[in-house]
Amino acid sequence: MSVRALWNDVVLAESADTVVVEGNHYFPAESINREYFTASDTHSVCPWKGTASYYTVTVDGRQNPDAAWFYPEPKSAAEQVRDRVAFWRGVDVIEN
Repeated sequence: MSVRALWNDVVLAESADTVVVEGNHYFPAESINREYFTASDTHSVCPWKGTASYYTVTVDGRQNPDAAWFYPEPKSAAEQVRDRVAFWRGVDVIEN
């Protein structure tokens, strides 16, 4: 099964190797189309996963601030999300 992340009719990421945690597909970092991603200064903290960092997604000049997140140094309980990216804020994640 392949999983795609789409926003504004553009494929942001696609992989048959996602990890689902708390209902979110985490895509391998190498599966994202980096041209659409810009690092954000936003961070949040999950008690069991650790500190998340965010990307702003930009497609055709339209920005979706902090629409993707990742854990650069996840806690040991969340090691499965290391080097993976997840999405929200209107990004459609579709299982094919």
